[in-house]
Amino acid sequence: MNAFHSIILGFVITAPVLMGRCVLQAISTESGETLPDSFIRFDSVPDKVVDGSAVRVRYQCSRPCQLAVEVAVSTLRETDLVVFRKKWISGAPRVNRIQQVLLRLPPSISYQHDFFNRNILDTENVTVRAWLDYFKNGSELSTFRRSMVRIYKVLQIMPLSERPSKLPTGCPSWTAQLMWQMTSNRIHQCPHESDVIDMLKFPLASTGEHFGVVRRFQPFNDTALERARLHAVTQPSVTLSVWIYLLKWCQQKLCGIIHHVNRKNLYDSFLMQLSDTGNVIIQARATTGGDGAFRASVVLPLRKWIRLDCYILDSEVRLDATWDDETRRYAYEFQDSIHYDDTDGYFVIGGGRYMPGIHGYFGPIKYHRFGTKEIKNQLHPESTFHELEGAHRDCQEIRAFTKAFLREVTESHLLSPINKGVCTSDFIRLRGHLNEKEKTCIHTWTWKTQLKYSTLFHFLLTKEDEIRTGSLGVKDLRRSLFELAVETIFPADEEQMKIKSESLALLQVSSCLGNHRASLLLATVHLSGLGHSVNQQQGHVYSLISAAGDDRFALMHIGYKHTQGIDGFPKDLDLAYSYYSNVGAQSSIDSLRAHKKTQYPSENIYISNEEDLNSLIHETSDVFQYLKFKAERGDIESQKRMGTMLYWGHRGVSKDIASAVKWFERSAMQMKDPSAMYDYSILLMKGQGVKRNSTRGFQMLKKAAAMGSINALNGLGWYHGTMLNDHKTAVKYFEKAALNGSDDGMFNLGIYHLSGANPDRPGRNESAAFQQFLNASRSGHVAASVEAAWYLSTGSLEGVCQDVDRAVIMLKKVCEQNGHLGFMIREALQAYLQGSRQKAFVRYVLAAETGLGLAQSNAAHLCEELNLSYYCQWRYHNYSILNYDPHPFALLKMGDYYYDYYSSSTREDSLSLAERAISMYSRAALAGSPQGMHNLVVLAHRGHILPPSIHGLFNVSSHDELETVMEKILKRCVETEDGKAVTPCSLALLGLQMGKALRRMTQNGAQLLLASAALLSIFVIIVALPLQICLEHRRRAVALKTGTSSARHDAVNSNREQDGIMGRTYRAAGNQWFTTLNGEQWLRQTSDLAVTVSGVCLCAFWTTLLYHLL
Repeated sequence: MNAFHSIILGFVITAPVLMGRCVLQAISTESGETLPDSFIRFDSVPDKVVDGSAVRVRYQCSRPCQLAVEVAVSTLRETDLVVFRKKWISGAPRVNRIQQVLLRLPPSISYQHDFFNRNILDTENVTVRAWLDYFKNGSELSTFRRSMVRIYKVLQIMPLSERPSKLPTGCPSWTAQLMWQMTSNRIHQCPHESDVIDMLKFPLASTGEHFGVVRRFQPFNDTALERARLHAVTQPSVTLSVWIYLLKWCQQKLCGIIHHVNRKNLYDSFLMQLSDTGNVIIQARATTGGDGAFRASVVLPLRKWIRLDCYILDSEVRLDATWDDETRRYAYEFQDSIHYDDTDGYFVIGGGRYMPGIHGYFGPIKYHRFGTKEIKNQLHPESTFHELEGAHRDCQEIRAFTKAFLREVTESHLLSPINKGVCTSDFIRLRGHLNEKEKTCIHTWTWKTQLKYSTLFHFLLTKEDEIRTGSLGVKDLRRSLFELAVETIFPADEEQMKIKSESLALLQVSSCLGNHRASLLLATVHLSGLGHSVNQQQGHVYSLISAAGDDRFALMHIGYKHTQGIDGFPKDLDLAYSYYSNVGAQSSIDSLRAHKKTQYPSENIYISNEEDLNSLIHETSDVFQYLKFKAERGDIESQKRMGTMLYWGHRGVSKDIASAVKWFERSAMQMKDPSAMYDYSILLMKGQGVKRNSTRGFQMLKKAAAMGSINALNGLGWYHGTMLNDHKTAVKYFEKAALNGSDDGMFNLGIYHLSGANPDRPGRNESAAFQQFLNASRSGHVAASVEAAWYLSTGSLEGVCQDVDRAVIMLKKVCEQNGHLGFMIREALQAYLQGSRQKAFVRYVLAAETGLGLAQSNAAHLCEELNLSYYCQWRYHNYSILNYDPHPFALLKMGDYYYDYYSSSTREDSLSLAERAISMYSRAALAGSPQGMHNLVVLAHRGHILPPSIHGLFNVSSHDELETVMEKILKRCVETEDGKAVTPCSLALLGLQMGKALRRMTQNGAQLLLASAALLSIFVIIVALPLQICLEHRRRAVALKTGTSSARHDAVNSNREQDGIMGRTYRAAGNQWFTTLNGEQWLRQTSDLAVTVSGVCLCAFWTTLLYHLL
């Protein structure tokens, strides 16, 4: 009973308490007064924008979180611009804390306009805000919009006149301060803005693929114009005029002429497309959100310049198509007004990511943002556009001529008995020179036609037998024409340097028959003036023809010209990107077939450098044989190197896939090297050079990954995703590989983000994909660079600004890795090593025209070896320094050119030539060239001023004396010379330091006296040493004479003493002889003393000098 009573009593006491808590909780829930587990709020915040003001934030996190305080600014041009951010992490859960943050604001929004604060932001709104967010999956969310809890407060903006003045950080010069006072109150005028835009001025070659020119349009700076543009979004008045030249009709259902893609990656107003039947289709988006289109019942002709003028006025669209001076007009009216905002997204001329372009050329394109009634967009009669049309017309005649000749020969018509190489013509038959029963040529050519194409005609006659047997088709014919032209392009007399007209004719025919390398060589001849007068217009024509043929080298060539703005090509990075993106896509495909014998890696072999040439390895060389010997004895590194050289063709070794696979297998089978095991496993799974065995390859791949191979992790991801369709495991391996620095892993992970195939994170994530592509591109990954460059070129991804310059540089780097370009470089190098300088020169020039710095330097060197023009050397050295990473040798050569011309020039611009030379030497020095550093010191010694750009490299300040600057540069030069014993820099440094030491010595009286004594000692030594040598020779001669005649003197001494006079005479002579000996001995002793004293002085002098040196 006691237990039962206790239970009842406990229930009676506990029930009211529990019910009371429930009621209180319900009441508090209804009133909303309960403090949440995680919150953030301002305890104190300033009301105005003041630099250094304090913000106190109170916060609490339910689990580890990240917090931030930031200041965002909005201007007329940009919103949500963060100018200050302070982040911190809170690891203590459910603890109420306070954080004080000092706002460090930029001077542009917090101080007055003065000399040191010139760039003032015209702010419309300043907001201080704080946010809190949790960690998710190890990643940190660092944006205000995506945070869990956030607060903000709008600050009051202080007028410019009420802002405080910022304390000066320095003292401006008198001239700078005077200039500032004169211009500070100037009223700046907005630059003139026009609604007429030249979207394209220079011809664009379109290959009919997914590559084109991206154009973005910005809002107007002028308020009135921008207001009118915004009003025209729903009531547009737009006019677009575009010239096109079609080589073929669309190979797919639709091809793009011009299309508009908005920021949501959707087609927007308007699209102009070409159908596969030659019709023009106009598509637009209505203000209601729907899309509409109409087809103009016109069939555009091929190989004619066509102007398409499109007028959009509210809901009406009119299309005018003009060719052969005749205009066809078509109109259509949509049910609703057209929505048109040209600042939303971007426009594409030609092909884009989602639509192929036309196959042909684009001419001038004019865009009137506010429309116009009359379009002024004419083709100049002597422009490149008309020359391009004429070149294609000539090619049509050449192709017709060639086909007719081939048809006649293959139909086995009889030949003239007079000349077996010439078809019988009608006029010979009529003259009665032949039997009437003999057949004549069905097709005869007039003398005018034969003379016009005489070079082609004679070439075809020489190949008649091969044509008749069918062993020489059009493809072989154009290759033979090109090879013959290359062999005869330069005359035997190299000093004349005049290209034969026959060679140019052969190149033209080869170009017309589809050999685009011939077109590129023709363009090079006309643009460079090598053996031919410069004709930029013809050079542009053949550049465009070769680019329209989708040739890799031609696309790189014209892209490079537009990047640099040289040889008459306008500098236009958007145009350059359109060509480079094409080559980048081809290079991505080529990288999958890099083992083919038509592709080789581009190796940096400079033919002017003996060390580079000596580093080449051939199959018969001692180095190769020794490496093979070590590999056969089981050395893994040697086996791997043998396999790599034979597989890729490194260092001059020819490719041999079968032998390479054997060496890869032998190194992998030792199961010691994970990289060797990975290489062989990939070959097994791809079946390259060995029978395909995916199971064995997969097992070896797992072992390589277990032994630490990062590439093997990526390989496992590829196997699980492709072979096993296990995407979840594949992503895990790709993530591991990417975290360990695998560019392939980064790229594959980016593909999963882009496609949305990641099981753990379904849905497309372009931002994450772009970041992975960008990381992989830094390692030179070709496909990743192509993808990242597209986002940079369009600026279509949120948070990624358009940066075409970076996109072009990125693509140029990967295009220069193309295996076909490496094959061309290898052919040129082999021709050079075999002594065929002209053949090597042509190939190096073709590669140089693509912008490859290695080929440009080698072409310039061959210009010098072949005694070609000085301009030839200057041209390619100059082009090589325009690259983003020029070779120091080219910079030094250009510096020498400029300085030599400066030394011999008397013109007023000679000083600028010296400055250019110093700039070249400075860039070479910054690239680590000891010769560049030495040249800078020489020029500085001659009184030239060195640029400030080198101060950081050599730790030099503007206050250092000239000798100090020279000494620092020479010390850095000695450090970079690989510890060589005697170099120009080490000698120059020694001379400079000795000069400084001597000057220090002359500043002290005693040391100056010591230096004078040292100079006198040198003179004494110079005099005393020859004197000592002379006295020593004399002493030995006298001693020898005395020794041989001593017996004779003893025999006659008694007789001489008997004769008094003679005896006295001889005694006097003897005394004189002894006196002479004593004088010589004194002289010898004196000279010894002088030499000793001089030596002591010199030792003291050198000791003092070394003290000052050290």
